[in-house]
Amino acid sequence: MFFDRFQSLCEEKGISVYKACTDIGLNRSAVAKWKAGGKPNGNTAAKLAEYLGVTTDYLLTGQAEPKPKVTDDDIKFALFGGDGEITDAMYEEVRQFAAFVRQREAEKKE
Repeated sequence: MFFDRFQSLCEEKGISVYKACTDIGLNRSAVAKWKAGGKPNGNTAAKLAEYLGVTTDYLLTGQAEPKPKVTDDDIKFALFGGDGEITDAMYEEVRQFAAFVRQREAEKKE
């Protein structure tokens, strides 16, 4: 059911279903319609999916799209353009920065 998935995604994000609605410009009354079994229209579903960081397919149907497997070589190419030698030290600095960003984001949520 759409509402269960929507509620679960909101919980993962640490927000209420009402806050999600108001954040994207919807009236809180939409929640009552969805609890009763309704679904959002296409435009609203797209806004909700973007807000929650999922695809509209997943939000509406629960069908997850397969995620492509990303390798270290893919990451190195994306970060360094694939030109020249990429040293372990360069790659380690990127890993440390990513850890820093994750920690900063976690602290924002607290």
